[in-house]
Amino acid sequence: MRARLIALAIPAALSLAATGALSQEKKPSPEDLKKHETTPGGQYQPSLDVLKEQQVEQPGAKPGVPTLTAAEFEEAKEIYFQRCAGCHGVLRKGATGKALTTDITRDRGYDYLKNFITYGSPAGMPNWGTSGDLTEKQVDMMARYLLNEPPQPPEFGMKEMKATWEVLVPPEKRPTKKENDIEIQNLFSVTLRDTGEVALIDGHTKKIVNIVKTGYAVHISRVSASGRYLYVIGRDAKIDLIDLWMKKPDKVASIKIGLEARSVETSKMKGWEDKFAIGGSYWPPQYVIMQGDTLEPLKIVSTRGMTIDTQEYHPEPRVASIVASHYHPEFVVNVKETGQILMVNYQDLNNLKVTSINAERFLHDGGFDSTGRYFLVAANARNKIAVVDTKEDKLEALIEVDQTPHPGRGANFVHPKFGPVWATSHLGGDAVVLIGTDPVKHKENAWKVVQTLSGQGGGSLFIKTHPKSKNLWVDTPLNPEPSIASSVAVFDITNLDKEPEVLPIGEWSGIAEGMRRVVQPEYNMDGSEVWFSVWNGKTQESAIVVVDDKTRKLKHVIKDPRLVTPTGKFNVYNTQKDVY
Repeated sequence: MRARLIALAIPAALSLAATGALSQEKKPSPEDLKKHETTPGGQYQPSLDVLKEQQVEQPGAKPGVPTLTAAEFEEAKEIYFQRCAGCHGVLRKGATGKALTTDITRDRGYDYLKNFITYGSPAGMPNWGTSGDLTEKQVDMMARYLLNEPPQPPEFGMKEMKATWEVLVPPEKRPTKKENDIEIQNLFSVTLRDTGEVALIDGHTKKIVNIVKTGYAVHISRVSASGRYLYVIGRDAKIDLIDLWMKKPDKVASIKIGLEARSVETSKMKGWEDKFAIGGSYWPPQYVIMQGDTLEPLKIVSTRGMTIDTQEYHPEPRVASIVASHYHPEFVVNVKETGQILMVNYQDLNNLKVTSINAERFLHDGGFDSTGRYFLVAANARNKIAVVDTKEDKLEALIEVDQTPHPGRGANFVHPKFGPVWATSHLGGDAVVLIGTDPVKHKENAWKVVQTLSGQGGGSLFIKTHPKSKNLWVDTPLNPEPSIASSVAVFDITNLDKEPEVLPIGEWSGIAEGMRRVVQPEYNMDGSEVWFSVWNGKTQESAIVVVDDKTRKLKHVIKDPRLVTPTGKFNVYNTQKDVY
């Protein structure tokens, strides 16, 4: 199938007023649209775009550049924080999304920006106007916002972190044994994106155990090595620690580690279980190591430095994914803009040892192979997968894949012909790439693309299977075509030459309104069920659809007024054990 336009989140907005001289720019041609892709920005202009709650002065107006009122500036700043900064960056330098520094936006002009936000592009910009996600007035406002210089964001150090740190229930006052009858290993932590909450849902009863107030748009949930603690981090860099042993699981500590963030992890090496946690932030660009049971901040390390290719100083190398090594007391920290993978040894925080591995720029997300030794991470704007040997702490391979890989954690299974493989889908096209991962028994296939499948189209965020399953599930929630965004493709692992079956998950939910974006397949503990979020607008009904993995038939629909914009789901056992 041909690649389709994808949509990455950015409820922004634009009207046609106050366009000034720039309003005479012509509508982009098809060739211009084709050229819309990630490129390094020519300037490093600091930005406060992601700082939703920060009050700052709007930068001074420039002659010939449309202005914003104070109210418009505050609204646009919040919209950019909520929807744009993750792809375009705090400094607007770009990564998954294109650079938006003013040298670029002013050269393109108001009408060009307006049309791109309205219609999108095949290379990754969503069609927010024609999809109805943004009003014409909002589109106008955001186009003008991008033509103006952004304000300067503040730093966030130990003083600021400790001012936000709160231990709600000290360790000595927590349960000494599990006080509930929940099978914790089959509990799901479900992100309720737009309410700043997670729903804890019992995998057996399908009932909500608790709704926990968290940071905005929780990006991931991680489970401690013991399985007792759940760590969640919001895009606003707020980390919450949830004790699953409590009679009603709830948070016991919280902290803000910056102003925007995506990643949190916990120490899993034998002898270090539950001792430390680590959080990585987008702004400021840094990571912090914390006490595992209280979130007390212990060590902050900046990631600012030189890019691996041009050896150019970069002021905003954001921390993307973080995983815990199974071979050493180390965290694997992926630094997006510089292209470095940092092996951070936490044995001695006063004499911190960090092994820096040059991989590829614009590192994003990834997961381990089936053995837990090799970590595969997408350098999505460079269309590559980097492979790191976490036993030897060295780069094993760089693999060329399709446009904008977005694996989540990826999917591991045994290919009937090529042996163990790891799979990723893509934001920029319909390709599902399978990479050989066994350098011992299948050396000829190791670290090579052994097969490419065709999914429904671009806009895929997650791919998933399970050791007990013969199915490979691929979502496409960011595809602008409603029928594709609301369905999933499922491949038969035993016969990958067969066309995938497309299941109408959105239709099965019984919800008639909205886009019904179906996102992130997630297995229950024993691999018998696959859970899908049916992600609608904040004021629209959403749901979670449970499918029988063996029969591929609808099994259950979870609906509740409290399930507002559900997106990511994390089963405790699978997350704890790195099962994917």
